Amino acid sequence: MSEAVSEDADAEARQLLEDVVRIPSITPEEREAAERLVEFFEAHDREVWLDDVGNVRAPADDGVLLTSHVDTVPGDIPVRIEETDEGDVLWGRGSVDAKGPLCSMAVAAVRTGASFVGVVGEEVDSRGARYLVSDRDAEPDAVVNGEPSGWEGITLGYRGLLGGTYVATSESGHSSRPENNAIQDAIDWWAAVEDEFEPDDWVPVFERVTCKPVDIDGGISEDGLSVEATMDVQLRVPPEYTTDEIREIADGHLTNGTVHWDDKVEPVMQSPRTPVARAFRAAIRQHGGDPTLLRKTGTSDMNVFAKAWDCPMATYGPGDSDLDHAPDEHIHLAEYDRAVGVLTDVTERLL
Repeated sequence: MSEAVSEDADAEARQLLEDVVRIPSITPEEREAAERLVEFFEAHDREVWLDDVGNVRAPADDGVLLTSHVDTVPGDIPVRIEETDEGDVLWGRGSVDAKGPLCSMAVAAVRTGASFVGVVGEEVDSRGARYLVSDRDAEPDAVVNGEPSGWEGITLGYRGLLGGTYVATSESGHSSRPENNAIQDAIDWWAAVEDEFEPDDWVPVFERVTCKPVDIDGGISEDGLSVEATMDVQLRVPPEYTTDEIREIADGHLTNGTVHWDDKVEPVMQSPRTPVARAFRAAIRQHGGDPTLLRKTGTSDMNVFAKAWDCPMATYGPGDSDLDHAPDEHIHLAEYDRAVGVLTDVTERLL
C-alpha cells in the first residue's frame, strides 16, 4: 500500500470511529450506530444488512469472521478530539469498549474481504451473539472477537459467569426468637458459598471463583405473616470448572430457600498455538510491537462463540481496558491506526 493510499485509508478509518462514537448506542438503542456501519460497508460495495435482532451482517470470506459489539453502557462523555504530545486522543463513551475494536474490524473487513458482524446487546445479555450462532448455517474457519486489549495484546481466555436469584420465606415472629428468619438464611447461605471458594492469596484472579451479591431485599411480607428475602448473586467461573459444577456446589449449601439460576456463560481458554494466535503474534511484531497474551477475569461474546463453534479464535482491539465503562473513556488514535494495520495483516494471513 502506498503512503498516500495509507494516509487516505487511515483518515477514513478515523472518521468512521469518530462518527460511530458520536452516535449514542446504549443497550438496546444501537440502531442508529448500526446504520452508520451499514453505510460504510455499502460505500465499499459490500453486501450488508441489519438482521432480526439488529446485528450488522456483512458476510464475505468466512476464512475469518471479524466481530465486535455496537452497544455501550450508559454515560455521557462529551465527544472531542484532543491534541496531546502523544498524538490525537478521541474522548467519548464507547471509544474503548468497544467502538475502537468494532470500527477497526470494519475497516479491516473491507480491506481484506473478510466477513464482519457488529453485534448488539453484549453489555447486557449477548443477545446479538446468541442470535448469530443460532442463525448461521455453518461456523466460520476462525473468529476474531473485538474487545480492548491494547494494540499489542491478544486475549485468549475469559472466565465464565453463573448468575441467579436466591429466594426464601419464613414465618414471621418476634425478633427476639432464636430461629433464623429468611434474611438470616440468605446471609448464611451466601457466607457458606463465599467460604467454599475462598482462595489462597497466591492464586491468580483468573483462576479463582469469585462471588458477588449484586442486589438484596428482605423484610415482612405485605400481609404481615412471613419474612421474605431475595438476593441476586453472580459467580465468576474459571476454565477449571463448568457452570454446572459451580451450581451444584452452591446448591449444596442451601438449608432453606431456592436459587433460580438464570444466567450461564461457560468459561473459555484458547491455546496460544492456534493459527489465530500465531497470526497475531507475527503481525504485532511486524508492526514493531511486543505481543502479550492476556486472560480476562470477566466475560465477552467470545465465551458464546467458543461454546457454539469449534474453531480457533482470539479477542483483540485497541484501547486500554482499564477505561472500560469509566467516566474518562478515551482512545489514542495512533493506537487505533496500529490496530487497524494489525487486524488487516492478521486477516490476510488467515485468509
